[in-house]
Amino acid sequence: MSQLKVYNSITRQKEVFKSITPGHVGMYVCGPTVSGESHLGHARPYITFDVIYRYLTFLGNKVRYVRNITDAGHFEEEGREAEDKISKKAVLEKLEPMELVQKYTNLFHWAMAQFNTIPPSIEPTATGHIVEQIEMIKKIIEAGYAYEVNGSVYFDVKKYAASHKYGKLSGRIIEDLLETTRELEGQEEKRDTADFALWKNAAPEHIMRWQSPWGAGFPGWHIECSAMATKYLGAQFDIHGGGMDLLFPHHESEIAQSTICNHTAPVRYWIHNNMITINGRKMGKSYNNVIKLTELFSGDHPLLEKAFHPMTIRFFILQTHYRSTLDFSNEALLASEKGLKRLWDAYENLGKLKQEDSLQEASDAGLESKVKKLVEEFDEFMNDDFSTAKVLANMFEIVPVINSMKDKTIPVSALSKQTFGLLQRNFKIWVEDIFGLKSVNEADNSKLQGVMQLLIDIRKEAKGKKDFVTSDKIRNQLAQLGIILKDEKGGDMSWNID
Repeated sequence: MSQLKVYNSITRQKEVFKSITPGHVGMYVCGPTVSGESHLGHARPYITFDVIYRYLTFLGNKVRYVRNITDAGHFEEEGREAEDKISKKAVLEKLEPMELVQKYTNLFHWAMAQFNTIPPSIEPTATGHIVEQIEMIKKIIEAGYAYEVNGSVYFDVKKYAASHKYGKLSGRIIEDLLETTRELEGQEEKRDTADFALWKNAAPEHIMRWQSPWGAGFPGWHIECSAMATKYLGAQFDIHGGGMDLLFPHHESEIAQSTICNHTAPVRYWIHNNMITINGRKMGKSYNNVIKLTELFSGDHPLLEKAFHPMTIRFFILQTHYRSTLDFSNEALLASEKGLKRLWDAYENLGKLKQEDSLQEASDAGLESKVKKLVEEFDEFMNDDFSTAKVLANMFEIVPVINSMKDKTIPVSALSKQTFGLLQRNFKIWVEDIFGLKSVNEADNSKLQGVMQLLIDIRKEAKGKKDFVTSDKIRNQLAQLGIILKDEKGGDMSWNID
């Protein structure tokens, strides 16, 4: 088997992957900010790194996969006015901030389960690690790379850049940053506009706040990941993953603060998935094309003509290399739906085919050689920076052979017992264990129950807010699918399939 090579964002080249401790891999992936429902943009990174997690495990590694939950405001200052997303949304929804956090964390976990992603080894929360963040900030101040102003603490980017390669990951040049950073609220108290917040002083009306040596406040966005990655993976670990949108400022800032605090570069291999577009346009609220995962699964969105199964979405994502842009459209999803069905039907048919014990070597040397080569290339392609698309392309070359064996136009004996066994074993390993695909047709009553309970909860919430348009829409669209939703006494709801 060839050696695993990964594209390292910080060196901008493919490198042979060697973990710090042989047989053990530490991997940190930036998790969601739970201030709202998970959307299509969350699907790609977490499916991508789920497959990477599965493959590293398949190669015999013990993987500690850490994926955080950002539930402490997610303060940002680069590119927009400073705002605390969670506090702001909590006020809008008339909820206690941690109630809102729990609501959207539960929804995120539910969506990830639909995609058949394996839960991370550790899922730390920002609010659960305030102490660690404060301690890290204190060390950075002691080292002389951060300063306090009016109860806020900022990282001194210019001083760091004087002796370190600031911008190595993102390719940003410090001089350009100082010239182009926008004038935003609170910038005047910094020494330079490129400096970023480690801790922010909380105004009296701010809901989420903690005591610190600098007064009541809340952590900046970047420090949480450095603190949690250090705690669970050490001063230096193997892989840090996330979307390309996090290269700057988030990951660049992580490198700077972790390097000063821990006296070493924090990460060996930076892996970033590319962006998602919808019908050729970047996904964003201004384009009115943000698709929530619940909308994707239900089809209840103007850009969707039908509901799409989570496995169709997973399969669609795996059909494109993770470093390429991925464009969602109805047409592309419909094509993936057909493709997944074709692959899964062939996989099930392959499992039903049998060779008699009396059969000897293959009667078709050409077919034998072709199938063997296609299967053996699975490892080769995956070891070339996780090329799931190429593995799937090889599988689709084998599909007609399987179908012909099922139809008996090609005898099963055309392949030797060894190659036929290799084909069956590898399809099982790759389709289910590594790619994490499951049957779309699985009649799983517990999942249906879960989906219905989610819809009932959303409808109850809508009725409580007197949003009868949404409430009636859920009831009417379920009725069109043959599912009757009944309002019971006391506000309860029940359902049955007509």
